[in-house]
Amino acid sequence: MDRVLVTLVVLRWALSHRVLAALFGVSPSTIDRAVGEVRPLLAARGFAVPDRPGIRLRTLADVFAYAQAEGITLRIDGTEVQVRRPKAGRPGRKAFVSGKRKQNTEKATMISDEQGRELWLGAIRPGRMHDATAVRTEGIEEQLRLHPNVKAEVDSGYAGLARDFPGHVSAPPKKPAADAGPSERNFYDHARRRQSQRRIMVEHANAEVKQWRSLQRWTGERDDLPEVITAIGALAVVC
Repeated sequence: MDRVLVTLVVLRWALSHRVLAALFGVSPSTIDRAVGEVRPLLAARGFAVPDRPGIRLRTLADVFAYAQAEGITLRIDGTEVQVRRPKAGRPGRKAFVSGKRKQNTEKATMISDEQGRELWLGAIRPGRMHDATAVRTEGIEEQLRLHPNVKAEVDSGYAGLARDFPGHVSAPPKKPAADAGPSERNFYDHARRRQSQRRIMVEHANAEVKQWRSLQRWTGERDDLPEVITAIGALAVVC
């Protein structure tokens, strides 16, 4: 039980292992070992389904099967976690530079239901990768084809996905040209606000996991971050 508690404290508050070792009266290596044993177990638990005890969603296929069975319209959005800048000369160094935040990040894809309840957090990729590309590499196109009744609300970062799957994926309308008339601009503003209201709940889900200190800025090894994101995502569902 102490090992689980230590791991939760590390994930929630990002306390150093040395501090925790002093608090628990053990060596830092004992804390390292405890976190290393428990964290992958938490990450492997999967995501709890609201009002469905015993069901866990572990893959994108699980999410789409659940959404089709329950008639849920998915909300999809990306979130980024700042990471330390890779050392100079390291291969792939530029892959982590986010075009949006202009920082070194890793990004993940959040999927929630219409109430903002998290269903999945995955497709973890380097920050330079586009949001739509990240979720495409996870196989979302195949899932949309296999589950034709599932619909999704997305932001403008997924406009290409909405273009390829019209009627299934809804993105904000394209911004009118600079010389567009008042009626066209008013239509655009109204449509954009309406679509934003439908998908804002996924932003609330992103905000929930960002309350965990480890995902506000990750200072550990980048190779550990995907496991940390998955573990926190699964925990945030039930915490």
